[in-house]
Amino acid sequence: MRKDKVNDFVVRFANVNGTGSASANYLFAKAVFRMGIPVTPKNIFPSNIQGLPTWYDVRISEKGYLGRREGVDFMVSVNPQSMPDDVRSVKEGGYFLYDSTKKLHPELIREDVNYIGIPLMEICNREFTDPRQRQLFKNIVYVGALAQLLGIEFKVLETLLEEQFNGKEKLIAPNIKALKLGAQYILDNYNYPIDLKLERRDLIGDKIMIDGNAACGLGAVYAGATVVAWYPITPSTSVVEAFESYAKKMRIDPATGKHNYAIVQAEDELAAIGMVIGANWNGARSFTATSGPGLSLMNEFLGLAYFAEIPTVLIDVQRTGPSTGMPTRTQQSDILLAAYASHGDTKQVLLFPSDPKECFEMTADAFDLAELLQTPIIMMTDLDLGMNDHMSEPFVWDDKRKYNRGKVLNAQQLEEIPHFGRYLDVDGDGITYRTIPGTHPTKGSFFTRGTSRDEFAAYTEDGDVYARNMDRLLKKWNTAKDTVPAPYLYQKENKSPYGVLFFGTSTYSAEEAMDLMSQGNVSFDAMRIKAFPFNKTVEDFINSHEKVFVIEQNRDAQLRTLLINELDASPQKLVPVLNYNGMPITAETIITQISKSLSPAKKLIYHQ
Repeated sequence: MRKDKVNDFVVRFANVNGTGSASANYLFAKAVFRMGIPVTPKNIFPSNIQGLPTWYDVRISEKGYLGRREGVDFMVSVNPQSMPDDVRSVKEGGYFLYDSTKKLHPELIREDVNYIGIPLMEICNREFTDPRQRQLFKNIVYVGALAQLLGIEFKVLETLLEEQFNGKEKLIAPNIKALKLGAQYILDNYNYPIDLKLERRDLIGDKIMIDGNAACGLGAVYAGATVVAWYPITPSTSVVEAFESYAKKMRIDPATGKHNYAIVQAEDELAAIGMVIGANWNGARSFTATSGPGLSLMNEFLGLAYFAEIPTVLIDVQRTGPSTGMPTRTQQSDILLAAYASHGDTKQVLLFPSDPKECFEMTADAFDLAELLQTPIIMMTDLDLGMNDHMSEPFVWDDKRKYNRGKVLNAQQLEEIPHFGRYLDVDGDGITYRTIPGTHPTKGSFFTRGTSRDEFAAYTEDGDVYARNMDRLLKKWNTAKDTVPAPYLYQKENKSPYGVLFFGTSTYSAEEAMDLMSQGNVSFDAMRIKAFPFNKTVEDFINSHEKVFVIEQNRDAQLRTLLINELDASPQKLVPVLNYNGMPITAETIITQISKSLSPAKKLIYHQ
């Protein structure tokens, strides 16, 4: 007899893209969240518009493990096309809910799986007359069945539907009817609850559910961004859509009703970032968002912004490459492309948020950093963080906070300077003084160029002058090391010969893996990197351990390469732990790969 699993299992929904299942599946995830139970949903969808299989994974974890987990405990499969794979993915003793309007093929029967057949199509055809409602309410019926089987409080579902259809009240009653139809079918035909159970807890506190792209869009609004130029590309499009949505509420002049922002859809990614650079050069706070293919196209202008020293903010929502790759799958595979974007000797500042709260905060900070350092700042999120909802601490903003515009001279200051040198290092930190064009009628900067120049912006091809400028840019890079967000250490002092290093969305599963490994016979020190360039703390962490396992989601261990290249770290010391199948990395993957690198006496066992 199986032991009950309370608030600790994975539910997967297998649907057809374009059938309206997303809102029903999200309703289930939100209901679990409203019951005070930690939950993390992941939408796995195709890159075409309609007709291919789509999955929606909901991990429920009372312990607060928010990374993806291998194996499915309860499968809701209503897509005949994917059923063979869906059946195989169910764990021994798990459950398989399907539409029994049509008989299940014998090849889909497993002796070690519990089958729950509900005639979804038959019920909806009988109870609803509108063809569209019949299709949509099939999804709501199975949510009602799940509520009865797992123990979801029905009042929670009713409240969520009332909130969803606020202003469209006529839709509430039929949706609630569909929920009750599913629940009643279970009451009449099955024993319940099953050994997978949901019980109300108080483990959420004031946390919110939001996706990283929305958080970035909101962060840009709070950062004072007024100009967005972009070209649509999955999975970054919703960053700009979120910015526009928030700006419509928060960026309207109360006196005139006019918009205090501009959004421009450019003809391509190169044009988009060119507009962003132009807007920033003229004093606006401007940004763009893209993914890997767009970042490739933007490289030329990123070099211009680096060399001409123009503040620029770019949000890169990474997806699976190369080329078109898998546009709707996740990776951390733009690291090297972003770090050394453009030809020649360039180094770009990267920020690595790991959750929506950091997306909000780091986007706001990116604009300050861009103007402080007078250089591009690239936010490195990914599809998993950007497009999936995550539990997050609430966002906090200090209304007393002032924007850091960096070293910007006003007209009076220009009058007091005998000779303004745009690329003159006055303070010895590699960061020069700039002006907004038009600040003074005759003094300051009025144009810029991407060619070599001297300290006073005069064109030159003198090799010594060029080298002097490149050396100053390197000095500014070293200044940036103590300006960007510092890494996060999980211990006050190192206690283990082994270290674990990770960043971004690898954090969820890395933290789970560390927790599980701590229950074994091996301890690990850990660090989460938040930015590039790396400061001395990162270098010291690597130097103080015999082995450091670098966890990342790409094939070629790109962060490891960056660490070796920038810190002259020993390649033998840095052990890659990799995942590049387009799905978020799991704790199981991390533990398995680390275990292979340890001595037989220190092998680790993973328990789900």
